[in-house]
Amino acid sequence: MTAGDVFRRITTAFDHAGIAYMLSGSFASAYYGAARSTQDIDFVIEAAPAQLQDLAQQLPHETYYIDLAAALEAHKHRSVFNIIDLTTGWKIDLIIRKNRAFSEEEFRRRCKVNLHGVPIFVATAEDVIISKLEWSKISQSQRQLEDVVAVFLSRRDSLDRAYLQKWIVNLQLEAEWKTALERAGLNA
Repeated sequence: MTAGDVFRRITTAFDHAGIAYMLSGSFASAYYGAARSTQDIDFVIEAAPAQLQDLAQQLPHETYYIDLAAALEAHKHRSVFNIIDLTTGWKIDLIIRKNRAFSEEEFRRRCKVNLHGVPIFVATAEDVIISKLEWSKISQSQRQLEDVVAVFLSRRDSLDRAYLQKWIVNLQLEAEWKTALERAGLNA
């Protein structure tokens, strides 16, 4: 089973449950930049508790592992829970959209693309960069900065620089952005 098959099955379940979603993380950065190996798929979702219950009921228990109590707890705390596709081993992290200006705007800006033969909502290149910078700051992960560099170098002529600058300053990501630009061989 391919990543496209996993995308198709999970986004169909989202659609049936009425859950708005956006692909983020390494698959989103690979779409805009350079692919890298991963067994995790990250989605930001906007869902009510009843929709999460519907999602859990839709996913066959012999094919998927989902802990409804963990999903409802994640909803309560605006955090993350996961689904495991038992037939493929893929881990699907579902991140409840935060109630903050950047997260709301990022979600509004999502766009539909064709990825692995599946129409799917994905974060914009700018929002992938900002999210990866934020994850780099939180986790001190060099891999996140590598993803930023790949997206930047691949899309630099089409990026909305004013939008990037606005959120980099607002989220206090200047140091991470400077490091990414230096790694890309550019001056901050």
